[in-house]
Amino acid sequence: MATTSVPSTSRDPGYPTDRENYLTNSSGILSWVFTLDHKRIGLMYLVGVVGAFIVGGLLALGIRLHLLDPEGWMFTGAEANNIYNQVFTLHGAIMVFLFIIPSIPAAQGNFLVPVMLGAKDVAFPRLNLSSFYLWVFGAIFFVSALFSSGLDTGWTFYTPYSTTTDTSVILATLGAFILGFSSIFTGLNFIVTINTMRPPGMTWFKMPLFLWATYATSIIQVLATPVLGITLLLLIAERTMHIGIFDPEYNGDPVTYQHFFWFYSHPAVYIMILPAFGVISELISVHSHKHIFGYRFIAYSSIAIALLGFLVWGHHMFTSGMSSLTTIIFSALTFTVSVPSAIKVFNWLATMYKGSISLTTPMCYAISFIFLFTIGGLTGLFLGTLATDLHLHDTYFIVAHFHYVMVGGTLIAFLGGIFHWWPKMVGKLYNETHGRIASLLVFLGFNLTFLPQFVLGSRGMPRRYATYDPEFAFLHQMSTYGALLLGTGLLYALVTLMLSLFKGKRAPANPWGGATLEWHCTSPPPYYNFERPPVVGDPYDFHNIEWDAEGERYVSTEPERTLAPEDQPKEVPAHAGGQH
Repeated sequence: MATTSVPSTSRDPGYPTDRENYLTNSSGILSWVFTLDHKRIGLMYLVGVVGAFIVGGLLALGIRLHLLDPEGWMFTGAEANNIYNQVFTLHGAIMVFLFIIPSIPAAQGNFLVPVMLGAKDVAFPRLNLSSFYLWVFGAIFFVSALFSSGLDTGWTFYTPYSTTTDTSVILATLGAFILGFSSIFTGLNFIVTINTMRPPGMTWFKMPLFLWATYATSIIQVLATPVLGITLLLLIAERTMHIGIFDPEYNGDPVTYQHFFWFYSHPAVYIMILPAFGVISELISVHSHKHIFGYRFIAYSSIAIALLGFLVWGHHMFTSGMSSLTTIIFSALTFTVSVPSAIKVFNWLATMYKGSISLTTPMCYAISFIFLFTIGGLTGLFLGTLATDLHLHDTYFIVAHFHYVMVGGTLIAFLGGIFHWWPKMVGKLYNETHGRIASLLVFLGFNLTFLPQFVLGSRGMPRRYATYDPEFAFLHQMSTYGALLLGTGLLYALVTLMLSLFKGKRAPANPWGGATLEWHCTSPPPYYNFERPPVVGDPYDFHNIEWDAEGERYVSTEPERTLAPEDQPKEVPAHAGGQH
């Protein structure tokens, strides 16, 4: 990148002035509780999902500390095994339903989608706020399960055990049911927003890839989540009225529950990972300072993943007694769905090739993502192969594979996105050195935690056991020490971000040299996002963006353009979509 001085014709908004931004537009707790501003709702989601992640993470540390010793170290007494079952169940349920599914779409998506579109807000601001409070109510149900009789079914609520256990199955499933409505409302809002609120000149193939990923995710949320809601209602009916759907004691079929559950939950895997793909596409291009390679292939692959994801749920059930022909078909479809994901990885690597790579904190997370997600994807091939899945099913190999995709994928991308857009969200820069150290600790801790679990699983160590044979002790201990290192890295990252709020330098509008529209407004953005309507260009064209050494920021050297009169947006009334 060349060094330049800010030209008088630059359309760079520079550093924020003393004008009001969305954080200072109004004050008081009620201004947040009743806000309709998508940016504030995104921040509230961010606080909520991080809180859920902390609870789920502490439960995970409890699991790993217990497994330090073959006979169990953390939980003792006659109820030790029951406590262990409840801890791993709540860890999984909280992480999946309260953190991974809403983390990027609800927190980062709510903040970014309208700004990337150059819009003032989402299409339905009130629906957006209601989806947040539905998430809060669903979270309350899960937390109440913690303090009542617990939950010990595993996060999948498999029947027939979930219809007979005396733990808080109904509370937890009601929580998941409510969370499903939150997910549907968010997806519907984004579909309408992206379809109807793109600015003049932003065709489908001028949208940032984060928007493509969000759009594909929203399709899955709207189409698949109702299946989960109906399934959980049937489970509650079975548990309370014994109507004989899933419970074999009343002529029900527990495998039917598995089909219903996984018909949602495998597409839900892509609800979790597709937004991460969108984040990584932005990070790789911006921090390589190079146009994204294969834009259309990446965009189409997001839609392909969303559609193919509905066809492969059966690979979770190879050992459940399905016919040989059915398992062969599901196995073949499983290999098919890996192709669009591989397309993305190869295009990201091609983007980095000969790019001017800046090893910023977000880029460190992006590189970590490629490494970890690739391991997660390749190990999935063994589980999609019928012969090897029979041996690996319900072992620690599954645990490791799942975490390499969900944590090594979604969590790492979530962290990368937070560090990437943090200056835009709060208007402050964090300490880059501390950010990079935290990313290294997370990367090393994650691999030390989950690589040994692949070996454990291949040697036959079953998952979800509170005690184990002493021959597995060394690998379990490695995994526990890795979890402690991973927790240290995550805490380091959180402290780095929190310190920036008090000690960070003021953030310029474009600290990384991005070309998408969110970098065309001040940091943090104004209440209505832009002082004047932005002009759409190629979201990955960096040739007019140069580093201003004097101002310590990136600026656009392109002469300012304005919209034609017929393309100027109409005035929005002061009360529309905003708080009073």
